[in-house]
Amino acid sequence: MSQLFQPFKLGGLSLENRVVIAPMCQYSADEGAATDWHMIHLGHLALSGAGLLIIEATAVEPVGRITPADLGLYSDRTEEALARVLRAIRAYSPIPVSIQLAHAGRKASCQVPWEGGKQIPRGEGGWQTVAPSAVPYDHGEASPEALDAAGLERVKDAFVAAARRAVRLGLDAIELHGAHGYLLHEFLSPLSNRRDDAYGGSLDNRLRFPLEIFDAVRAAVPAHVPVGIRVSASDWAEGGWDIEQTIALAHQLEKRNCAYIHASSAGLTPAQKITLRPGYQVPFAEALKRETTLPVIAVGLITEPAEAEDIVASGKADMVALARAMLFDPRWPWHAAAELGAQVHAPNQYLRSQPREFKTLFKSNG
Repeated sequence: MSQLFQPFKLGGLSLENRVVIAPMCQYSADEGAATDWHMIHLGHLALSGAGLLIIEATAVEPVGRITPADLGLYSDRTEEALARVLRAIRAYSPIPVSIQLAHAGRKASCQVPWEGGKQIPRGEGGWQTVAPSAVPYDHGEASPEALDAAGLERVKDAFVAAARRAVRLGLDAIELHGAHGYLLHEFLSPLSNRRDDAYGGSLDNRLRFPLEIFDAVRAAVPAHVPVGIRVSASDWAEGGWDIEQTIALAHQLEKRNCAYIHASSAGLTPAQKITLRPGYQVPFAEALKRETTLPVIAVGLITEPAEAEDIVASGKADMVALARAMLFDPRWPWHAAAELGAQVHAPNQYLRSQPREFKTLFKSNG
């Protein structure tokens, strides 16, 4: 019996299987508001048969957008635009939907990737970025503004307000983005956090602001809504954030009713040195699984059903998240279930599509 397609519980949320659609930035919003692209993109992923769909990194305030085209959840307009997409998903799919709440910090105010991804100067449509310290991400970029006490409070309030909007939208879970060199990760890493106050220096101090954000969001939403976090378990750079510090963070999250930890890596510095290979980040998930009691999601160049099955069946992680592989094959869970002898939900309109040799592959969406 496939372990990848066994049910799993994140707090009070029941998942049909252990396949997670990772959050993937689309850079297709209109001043933060979801567009028809999100209707198409999220709509067809919602029909995939995965156990959980996580909406892309969603900015909690305008200056927290990576690009001007980033999705946001910081106004009535952005909330209603996302509500339209969710209404369509709910009408045709039972998939639980989560959202990743994010702030890009010093990596904000950039072009979309297909236009080069470079920082946009303030006089050309960009904006002043913020960070723990006035240290730019790369040489030649404008320095971010170091957040003062009022700025820290503003960002915290923005995360809380976005979380409350997410609950109002009926989203099933919330993931905080503490990875890939964005604001919460910037506070964690000594390479980007050069503060000399209570939020910088020692490990305990560098953990302080991300934990304050987690505590504030957890307190602001109902107990039945799981709140998890995505982390970069390593900066892949000398003197940076690493798996040992990630485990220390996870131990603090254990005390705070964290629903899960999603183990990614990198993104903080252009000096990172990574050897890419299939499942290259799985050892981070395995270490967190071994050293903590938190449910763990593994991610990173996982493309083959047998590989995903082994990760879960061998206890390296509780769930497996796919990103690029899901874009390339939006029916990946169907094909994996067929290969592994399992079942997945499919819309009634597609039930006739299952091949004759897989007569029990599909379960009706209702």
